Amino acid sequence: MYEQEVEHLIFKGIPIDGPLDEFVEKLKGYGYQYLYEENGDALMEGAFAGIGGCCIAISSIKGKNIVYIVGVLFPACEDWSTLEKDYIFLKTKLIEKYGEPSTVIERFTGCVQPEDNIEKLHELYMDRCVWGTLFKIKNGDILLVLRKSINGRGCYVVLKYFDKINTALVDSLVIDDL
Repeated sequence: MYEQEVEHLIFKGIPIDGPLDEFVEKLKGYGYQYLYEENGDALMEGAFAGIGGCCIAISSIKGKNIVYIVGVLFPACEDWSTLEKDYIFLKTKLIEKYGEPSTVIERFTGCVQPEDNIEKLHELYMDRCVWGTLFKIKNGDILLVLRKSINGRGCYVVLKYFDKINTALVDSLVIDDL
């Protein structure tokens, strides 16, 4: 019996594979605006899952020019209730599409549990909040998380698509270096 070959993970109908410039061109066809490219990664902007103003980050394997991760950074939120609402909306839609997640961790890790939305957001800023959902599917992983901004101006819902085949290639390149 032959094992069926695993296909690449899909983002917006596009396999997460191939040269970065080709992937970018295909996303332009969906109306995404190209922002810039740096060190084998490209940034684009547009609507995703019905939410406008998203930043799309496409990562390619260094030295190989093969796309392997696509991330979506949703617009910054200054309040917990909006952030949580967006997270729950996306989590619900992902469950509808991919089934139950393999891992869900949604907790505050500080000594004191927050009592209101201001305190909850503060805990996220202080790195005392782990909020994420992971879907392990046959052709990759999809990760939905909450993150604070690096510059301290808002927090974000982040959605990342990791292609299984090309992520394994990155892992093998790391092992080869060791």
